[in-house]
Amino acid sequence: MSKLNDFLTEAGIFYVATNDGAQPKLRPFGAHVEVDGVVHFAVGDFKAVYRQMLANPLCEIVACKPEGLWLRYTGKIVFDEDVKYADAMLENSPVLREIYNEKTGYVMKTFHLEEAEAYLMPPMGQPEKIL
Repeated sequence: MSKLNDFLTEAGIFYVATNDGAQPKLRPFGAHVEVDGVVHFAVGDFKAVYRQMLANPLCEIVACKPEGLWLRYTGKIVFDEDVKYADAMLENSPVLREIYNEKTGYVMKTFHLEEAEAYLMPPMGQPEKIL
């Protein structure tokens, strides 16, 4: 697994920043999965954040650990077409099956970041580029 995926797993919760017009929006996320060396995320197609991602695909993800080390991951959102990413997401985060199913009618979209950079940010010292 990559340093990026490992950090997100260890942090548990991470924050995804988008914008709604001129207003920044920040939300907690937790689901992610690494497939073929790429970290993928999930969002419901019924949510405002999904519409914001479509309107402006530039995104930043931040995660923190209790000891003060944090991660900054920026890039352009690209939605995945292949269902293998959704299947992997559901396998990795089974709780998502309670939200995204035929009964609720909610549809999960998976995405990853392209043109991306990721840095580990220590409380003191220089950032370490990991992607």
